Amino acid sequence: MAEGSYKQFCPVAMAAEILCTRWTIVLVRELIAGSTRFNDLRRGVPRMSPALLAKRLRELQAAGIVDRTPVPAEPGIFEYVLTPAGHDLKPAVDAIGSWGQRWVETKPTLENLDPELLMWDMRRNIKTDPMPVRRSVIQFTYPELPQSRRRWWLIFEPGTAVVSPDNKVDLCSVEPGFDVDLYVSSDLRTMTEIWLGLKTVLNAKQQGHIRLTGSRELENAMQSWLGLSPFANVEKLVA
Repeated sequence: MAEGSYKQFCPVAMAAEILCTRWTIVLVRELIAGSTRFNDLRRGVPRMSPALLAKRLRELQAAGIVDRTPVPAEPGIFEYVLTPAGHDLKPAVDAIGSWGQRWVETKPTLENLDPELLMWDMRRNIKTDPMPVRRSVIQFTYPELPQSRRRWWLIFEPGTAVVSPDNKVDLCSVEPGFDVDLYVSSDLRTMTEIWLGLKTVLNAKQQGHIRLTGSRELENAMQSWLGLSPFANVEKLVA
């Protein structure tokens, strides 16, 4: 896999040859987070070209970290599933993320704003227990962005015991055609700070950086159901 070998027998060097090529550890993070299909992986690494994504997936397969498996009900469609060796990387990825949250300065972190990536991460981390037992639609608006990237919708569909026991959360970048229950208007930096655990919804409201309109139930519980970073609770040790 490596584009250049360290030519060392040290296990750290050998692992680095596999995992430290550009985008690889970020792609592994996305696989650990639960994305399995090519287009979903692209949404989790939106600045990675499709050609490079396909190359890195082939390399991870060759390294025994990922299996490419056909989807039985969908001919021609494949999923990328972590092998036991891939799952064994989770503690390492968690440790890297915790270190980054703890020791990487806030300013450079907040220079890398991306609404698509933020909304995708929020979608998969939504906590559905505090949500009402009915469809809930939350519209997020980032007024400073171009029209094509300004509005996003999270759609929560509660599961049913008979038909679909699992709750489902979808992300739309075009109007889904449902009534909106809660409108959230914020600048992208503030919402990213909330997602990272650097600021709470209440802090942002008090500072006038976020405006919530609609369902009082969803508004009051927003800090509870909002999908935060897995590292949001890691204490920041640098400014």
